[in-house]
This record gives sequence, structure tokens and C-alpha cells, in this order.
Amino acid sequence: MIKDKVIIITGASSGIGEATAKLLASKGAKVVLGARREAKLKQLTDQIRQSGGQAVYQELDVTRPQENESIVKLAKEEFGRVDVIFLNAGLMPNSPLSALKTDDWHQMVDINVKGVLNGVAAVLPAFLEQKSGHVIATSSVAGLKAYPGGAVYGGTKWFVRDFMEVLRMESAMEGTNIRTATIYPAAIHTELLTTISEKETLNQMQGIYDRYGISPERIANVVAFAIDQPEDTTINEFTVGPANQPW
Repeated sequence: MIKDKVIIITGASSGIGEATAKLLASKGAKVVLGARREAKLKQLTDQIRQSGGQAVYQELDVTRPQENESIVKLAKEEFGRVDVIFLNAGLMPNSPLSALKTDDWHQMVDINVKGVLNGVAAVLPAFLEQKSGHVIATSSVAGLKAYPGGAVYGGTKWFVRDFMEVLRMESAMEGTNIRTATIYPAAIHTELLTTISEKETLNQMQGIYDRYGISPERIANVVAFAIDQPEDTTINEFTVGPANQPW
């Protein structure tokens, strides 16, 4: 059941996060939206409300633990509880290691790894107390196989894969009823490519996305499907991409 579930979405201002927020709200979920661009969050929240949905938002930098705690607090204050967190914030400034774009490396670790850690740390006390909850995270097909140019990005996404699997196993062992779902998208039209500053890598990736890319609504459908499963059922991995892309 999606209706009336309270769902926090990070990276909610565009792409997969935005598409998921709209879809879940249309199915009766109460969505709590976080991202760094407040103007876009406000616009999205207004759209959802005008369509009859329930939504609140808060500016969120996932690299800051206290801001993650704050959005969990907002969800509880507005809607009384938290049922799901969708850890979707991420960026992909790919480049060859020889380009030594070390600032990009550290930024990916901060957002793609620490952002997930901070989100889980913020929501886990509530999930443990109520003995229920659902953690959903966006990894990547780069979290399943290695790609030249994606050493650090892929590493952060492999981390998400391992972390989420251990979270699922420990929750089962501890009887806390916390479900997990890790999503591995291939070429999906989002703003990911805008973070690539290395020209050759950008041109290569742009060509792939121009040829194969599909809508972020396709991932939103998967998130909704995962949430809609009975509480005793976890579908913990989804690899999703264009039917014509040989990822």
C-alpha cells in the first residue's frame, strides 16, 4: 500500500526524485521533499498540492548530518511518522583517473556515500522504534560492473550495493521489519551529465544518453512497485534501463 505512507525523498528537485515525488503523491502518499535547490522544491511542492496531493519540503544538503535529521523531524511534525526514505541524491562527474580531478572524487564520496550514511543514520532510530520502515537507494549499473572513466563513481555505487544488502540482512536477523530496495539504473534522462567537467568523458556519455536514454518516470514506477509490496515482502534489487541499451 502506498496510500497515506509518509515518504522522504532526497535529490527531489529534478530527475528521478521529482518524477517519483509526483507519482507517489498521485497515489496518495505524503511526500517530504529534500534537495539543495529550494526554489525548485517549492515549485514541485506547489504542483503536487494543486493536483490534490500532500507534500512538504525542506532545503537539504545530504552531506550535513543535522540537515538529514531535520528532514526526518519535519516528516514527523507534519505527518506523524516516517514509513519510507528514498536516498536518491547523487552526482556523476566521471573522468579518467589520470585527469586527477580529486575535487570531483571527494565530492562523489561526500554525496553518494556519506549522503546515504547520513540519511540512514537520521531515519533508523524511528524505524527501529516502530519496528517497520523501508529504505530505498539509487545505485547505478556502475554499481554492478566496472566502466572506464567511472572508477570513483562506480566505487561509490558499489558501496551503496554492499551497504544496502547488509542493512537488509541485519534487519532480518534483528527482527526490525525494515525493508530495502536498491535500484541500478542505466541511461535515464536526468541532470547527472551536467556534473561532468572532463570534455571527452562528457561527449562520450552524452552520446550514450542521446541514443538510449529513457524517462525518469520509468524509475519512479519501480520505486512505487517496491513500496507497494506487502509488508512481509522485500524486493531488494532492481536493475533497470532502456530495452535497447546493451548495459
